[in-house]
Amino acid sequence: MRLDPAARAAGVRLATYDEIGSTNAEALARARRGERGPLWIVAERQTAGRGRHGRAWASEPGNLYATLLLSEAAPAPRAPELAFVAALAVYDAVAEAAPALAPRLMLKWPNDLLCDGAKLAGILIEGEGTAVAIGIGVNCRQHPAATSHPATDLFACGATVSPGNLMAMLSRTMLGRLDQWQRGNAFAAIRLDWLARAHAGGGAIRVRIGAREIAGRFEGIDDQGRLLLRSANGTLEAISAGDVFPGLPLTVTAG
Repeated sequence: MRLDPAARAAGVRLATYDEIGSTNAEALARARRGERGPLWIVAERQTAGRGRHGRAWASEPGNLYATLLLSEAAPAPRAPELAFVAALAVYDAVAEAAPALAPRLMLKWPNDLLCDGAKLAGILIEGEGTAVAIGIGVNCRQHPAATSHPATDLFACGATVSPGNLMAMLSRTMLGRLDQWQRGNAFAAIRLDWLARAHAGGGAIRVRIGAREIAGRFEGIDDQGRLLLRSANGTLEAISAGDVFPGLPLTVTAG
């Protein structure tokens, strides 16, 4: 594993492990001991990897498992925007590493990268105090069996990309997107770039929020990063958290 020279020049550091419980957990443990970052923690394999809502994340060798630890990345109200910043950085790195796949890549709200509609990468952002851990998993060589979200990997999509090379690219593209974001002062630009790469623009989706599921038409994200869903009766709802699934075609009343 290595960092891009631009990342090293910016003071970013790298810690690598053959095996670890969770790169996010290690990042936050280091933050409690006084580590401030910027520090990438990368593992060949995780034994306790996890995704959003505490879901297990399959973490066998061959894929990229990495966490960027930052301190005081932005004022607390802007921290959720990091999901979009990181998603763009992952998109940029994968599109550079596998340019033939670029037309097949899409971002799914709030933080997944898809290839041909199947999940290729996921992001988990966690924080404690002023520290934030941006956890990223990219399926390079293998992927878990399909569940409610179909999954894929770069090799299955026709691209051979090593985790090490992808990590170097990601260390640079993340710097670029963080600089663009300007600690939340330029989320408008991030929002526009994310929307340009988003799935289901104007399409039918379902959103699961706990035990509740609602259907409607995806109408983008607002200036706080909330998903905008237009229901069949024309009501526009702003959703802060949930799981998105493809939906059936809808007849939507203008409103």
